[in-house]
Amino acid sequence: MNDCSPISAIQTGGDAVCAALEALGVRTVFGIPSQQNLALYDALARRGRIRLIGARNEAGAAHAADGYARATGELGVVIASTGPGTANAMNGLYEAGFASSPVLLITTQVDRVHVGRNRGFIHDADSQLPMLRSVTRRSECVMHGHRIADTILSVATDILTGRPQPGAVEIPTDLLSAPVANMCPAFAAQPRIAPDEALLDRAAALLNAAKRPLIWIGGGCVSADAAAEVRALAARIGAPVVSSLNGRGVVPTDDPLFVGSQTHYPAFRGLLEQADAVLAIGTRFQAVSTWFWSLPMPPRLVHIDVDATILGRNYPAEVGIVGDAKRSVASLLGRIDGGAHDPEYLALAARVRADLAAETERRIGIDHSRICDAIDRLAPEERNVVCDATMTGTTWGSMRLPARRPRHFTYSTSLAIGPALPLGLGAAIGSGRRTIVLHGDGGVMLNIAELATAVEAHAPLTVLVFNNRGYGGLKYLQTMAGTPHVSVDLHTPDFAALGAAMGIASRRVDSVEAFEDAFAQAMRSDGPNLIEIDITAMVPLQL
Repeated sequence: MNDCSPISAIQTGGDAVCAALEALGVRTVFGIPSQQNLALYDALARRGRIRLIGARNEAGAAHAADGYARATGELGVVIASTGPGTANAMNGLYEAGFASSPVLLITTQVDRVHVGRNRGFIHDADSQLPMLRSVTRRSECVMHGHRIADTILSVATDILTGRPQPGAVEIPTDLLSAPVANMCPAFAAQPRIAPDEALLDRAAALLNAAKRPLIWIGGGCVSADAAAEVRALAARIGAPVVSSLNGRGVVPTDDPLFVGSQTHYPAFRGLLEQADAVLAIGTRFQAVSTWFWSLPMPPRLVHIDVDATILGRNYPAEVGIVGDAKRSVASLLGRIDGGAHDPEYLALAARVRADLAAETERRIGIDHSRICDAIDRLAPEERNVVCDATMTGTTWGSMRLPARRPRHFTYSTSLAIGPALPLGLGAAIGSGRRTIVLHGDGGVMLNIAELATAVEAHAPLTVLVFNNRGYGGLKYLQTMAGTPHVSVDLHTPDFAALGAAMGIASRRVDSVEAFEDAFAQAMRSDGPNLIEIDITAMVPLQL
């Protein structure tokens, strides 16, 4: 319940921001103080109800807010300032939008007297709002103090309703210190979007008639907290399940019905071709998972998504249902008869699962296979795994390393390199779970300064830097194309020494045995740590 008792006799625009965030249940914000937002930081500190995490770059702050949102299911909040601060945050908002993650940016604008005049005032950014609108569902500017709280709540309601997305509110600097009336904003979450009952009947009839159904789940099942319902439906139908990377953990990867997330591997194609019906829940069939939409989707497709614009975007659906995944699957469950299915299809699914696993083993080699096994064995069961768009992350971190619960796995959904460290930082701070980040030596450099943030926050974060002294994935692609290696060989620092300089317990290893020892020690600690793994002498990875 929101506490509306006054913090001081004088309430400011900064207090109005805080009151809105408190009404939203925000526990933590990430950001960087600046000349323009000091009044907001003053209000946050004075009220003392929200934890402040100071990042080293606004991109890192936005990524951390995103990781926080994905690991907790709560609204992620980042604070920046007008101009360069907001421009820095764009990368994080872009990734959050790609991943359907609710991240709210609170930023500033120049004083109202200077807005729209382009006089060259400090951090003047007249086109900041259209820039923000290019990567958010909704961005607004507040020009009156009494509208601050209502605008923040309105934007937050928008980005938390249906398919989660980022949003932004910009506030002129002078409004943050201006007096406003003490108010008590209230937030009411919108009801889950209910599916059409007639369409559910059609979907149930189609699935009840199918003998070889396949279930394809995505991140919408995570956002809707639909894991229990999806597992019950899979068991009722007796259908094999595949997932997008964002959907990993909804059905545990060691569940007998789970086939894998390697839907882009050739071995999966046969299972899809033999299916006589597909039930897709909360997925938009992204490019890589469908091998750039070349997979032959059966015509009998039932597609459930909370976002109406997703239905039919990449594959036509015989039955398209707009609805929250939890409500939709729960309603569908009561309409499913269960019954006999083709035992040969289930046997095929088991063979495909084994073939996908074998193909993954071939691609990663024995050394990385053993490292993967060590992580699973030595890390606590309640853990987060965060993968960057590095070969380590894309070949086994997001394919082979088990994911047994939703919100315990995160990756760079846009396949940008660099966000995993701050994503993991936010996940660790929000969930309190030991968080293991898989990075390459190239990508980790983009946000390396956030190691200092991890120290300040005493975050339970373990950063694994797999060092092959270059952009391994790009080098592999150049090799496959028969072109020279251009701009892919990198000078890399001594990451263990760099971590130690940041105040982080760090080690450098060059063998699987040494890694196991270092990782076991890291799991026994309660703060941040780093392990640099020299993989140049190991069996090379293949995409």
